[in-house]
Amino acid sequence: MSVDAIVHTEFPKGYTVLFGSDGKVIMTPRSFEHSSTIKSLHHDTIVSLGRHAKTASDVYIYFPADENSAPDLAILREDARKEGKRYSFEDVLLISEVVSTFSARKDYDDCTAKYGRYGIPVYLVVDPYAREVVLHTEPTASGCSTAHTRAYGTGKLPVPLADGRTFTLDLDELPVPEPEADAR
Repeated sequence: MSVDAIVHTEFPKGYTVLFGSDGKVIMTPRSFEHSSTIKSLHHDTIVSLGRHAKTASDVYIYFPADENSAPDLAILREDARKEGKRYSFEDVLLISEVVSTFSARKDYDDCTAKYGRYGIPVYLVVDPYAREVVLHTEPTASGCSTAHTRAYGTGKLPVPLADGRTFTLDLDELPVPEPEADAR
């Protein structure tokens, strides 16, 4: 897609549009719940790991022979170094995806298989609509062999990271979708 075409394209409202250096255009639906949940994850990251912990949100991470991913949250090793313009999947300690109304199959199935195949030690699916968090560990060639589900509102969920630190997700503070109001 040329720069001129991008400038003159009207993208649908409610979507984030990401442009990859490889020429791919990715459109992701966004919602208030999605944004608020990511903000809550960032807060818990700061509380758990400190303000200067290496994290990324909606930033491409290099996965060889596969599409690059721009997860909702990635926690990286403290000694991670960019390879060119991107960090490598090998630097990732935890990836979290927040389910949106259009991404459930991708977040629960496709990403679990992909992140497991690449050996991501912890994959966390945060679902504001089901009001649950699924913690995937023990990556395998086809996904993850362990999955634990915890409901929103059930306290703190400590998640051990491969470098010895612990990320603690506060399940009592995750935002839930508000009932939809009548259209105006």
